[in-house]
Amino acid sequence: MRKQKRRDTGIEVCFKSFMSATLKIPEISDEERTSLVTALLEIVQIQQELIQELRDEIARLKGQKPKPGIKPSTLGRNSRNKNTQGRARRRVKRNKTETLEIHETVVVKAQNVPSGSTFKGYDDFTVQNLLLQPFNTLYRRERWRTSQGSDIVAALPDEIKTLGGHFGPSLYSFIVYQYYHSHVTQPLILEQLLELGIDISAGQVNRIIVEGNELFHYEKDEILRVGLKVSGYVNVDDTGARHQGKNGYCTHIGNEIFAWFQSTDSKNRINCLELLRAGSNDYALNSKALDYMKRRKLPKTQLEQLAFFGNIVFENEAKWKAFLNSLDFTNNRHVRIATEGALLGTILEHGVIHPDLVILSDDAGQFDVLLHALCRIHAERSINKLVGFNDSQCNALEEIRTRIWEFYGELKIYKQTPCKNRKLEIEKRFDEIFTTHTCYASLNQALKRIYKNKSELLLVLDRPDIPLHNNTSETDIREYVKKRKISGSTRSDLGRRSRDTFASLKKTCRKLGVGFWAYLNDRLTGKNSILPLANLISLRVRESIRNLPLETQSIMAKGPQLQLCA
Repeated sequence: MRKQKRRDTGIEVCFKSFMSATLKIPEISDEERTSLVTALLEIVQIQQELIQELRDEIARLKGQKPKPGIKPSTLGRNSRNKNTQGRARRRVKRNKTETLEIHETVVVKAQNVPSGSTFKGYDDFTVQNLLLQPFNTLYRRERWRTSQGSDIVAALPDEIKTLGGHFGPSLYSFIVYQYYHSHVTQPLILEQLLELGIDISAGQVNRIIVEGNELFHYEKDEILRVGLKVSGYVNVDDTGARHQGKNGYCTHIGNEIFAWFQSTDSKNRINCLELLRAGSNDYALNSKALDYMKRRKLPKTQLEQLAFFGNIVFENEAKWKAFLNSLDFTNNRHVRIATEGALLGTILEHGVIHPDLVILSDDAGQFDVLLHALCRIHAERSINKLVGFNDSQCNALEEIRTRIWEFYGELKIYKQTPCKNRKLEIEKRFDEIFTTHTCYASLNQALKRIYKNKSELLLVLDRPDIPLHNNTSETDIREYVKKRKISGSTRSDLGRRSRDTFASLKKTCRKLGVGFWAYLNDRLTGKNSILPLANLISLRVRESIRNLPLETQSIMAKGPQLQLCA
């Protein structure tokens, strides 16, 4: 049989016709050719980034790992500085044992001492050790039979009755500390305890980790309530947190004196406002709520319907939704804006937060509530990822980056000594930098996007007490990410709540200078010699305000109508 001749595909036909045609390159000048090549290289760079993002997304959907983001090495640039710092650190030598508690003193006799020698005291040599072994206690409780026939049994110590089991507070603290602080998994904790001679089951280890933590949950909630009340600003961020096989999110709220985590199923603006209520469940319809709805462009008809009722408070979400249904609010956008306004009304009406609270974020939309400030580092990412394709573009990028870092230095100086004249100079400097027109089109667009956020990036001029970046939140939430990578997602609601609680308590203890191990032992033994963390937060705020420059203290005391020094 004769073989049929294969027909060319459409792509092959187009390719053959393209190759057979005579390519006519238009005659252009060298300057135009250079500009055209640069523009094409820029387009290629953008397309390569987009292709890599799509490849990473496909890999994630397939359950594979995306391309790792490996940053260039800074060893050569910083080696000299690091060596200098290392030499400076080595010059300072401290006595490592002068503050140690000595549990046992052993006198070592010298051997073969010649007669006639004079005793000159002791040469002390301290050895640190750790005793990790079971310590089992048998409580022989007296039992008495009364003349009436009833039994009287001696009561157990309070710390044993509080825990309600056959395991002491130190063992409880060890398990909780290993799991939440050291990120040791439950199987490894069980194996470790069994090897040490502790008779315990996997179910009991899980119950100690997850159940019976109501006192810790309460203290965690108090951290947020007091932290929002006494703080002039908070850093916020969120990260993924799967629960029961479904995608969820964990939101962080905190600053230099406290950290608070809460896992939820969503991360929209309503969720953020619900968290800022700090445990309150009501919805308040008042003038502040209506002002918010008006700013968010709620239609006039719906706005007038809500304004007709004046000031009114709804006890819970069910009553609030029933109220909206009675007004025939069916559009999702209208319901969302009205709910956001009612939540904000609750926060402001009840004084849940500091009157001039600033929320500092990475420009995520869900955090754009109240007085909002942006992180300088996140704002500059659009510039830092650019790559110049010729000398002029590289020079323009380097010049802009240098000017931005110099501007950042000026902001740091201003925070220490705020001044009205310097404020005007910094604002003018900001306009000069971010309205600059360069030979690099993508750089111009990045500068333009940053300039649109001028008010949020320069809020520090009116509020020098707030930081210039969101590093605090980024650092705090990294702890949660490490735990998620090791233990995966949570399965029970109690497990999710406990993970949020102990992450909050651990980070807050570290910020307040309280040892987490000492804190756990103090709470589980019922001694409560360590003040509640909420009280320590209030004390820390008073101390920090006293240590601020007088100019900054006066600015913070005057509230939103800030009057800077001349």
